[in-house]
Amino acid sequence: MKRLDLLAATLVLIGGLNWGLVAVAKFDLVAWIFGLDFGQTNAASRIVYGLVGLAAVYGIGSLLTSARRTRAHPAVVGAR
Repeated sequence: MKRLDLLAATLVLIGGLNWGLVAVAKFDLVAWIFGLDFGQTNAASRIVYGLVGLAAVYGIGSLLTSARRTRAHPAVVGAR
């Protein structure tokens, strides 16, 4: 499961960096990697965008699961 978590985190970071570049520099890194102009897509870039989206959905699920576990087993504060 750790590998999947690492892959998902990497994909979400790639997506975040790409959107940051779009906002700040009007530069689409994914399009550039595939030899396309800003905003253009092809099958390969759509696969990358799709994987980034799936990674984000996976991350949301992981966060919700973690939050449920934390509520079910709260840490005892100040106990020694």
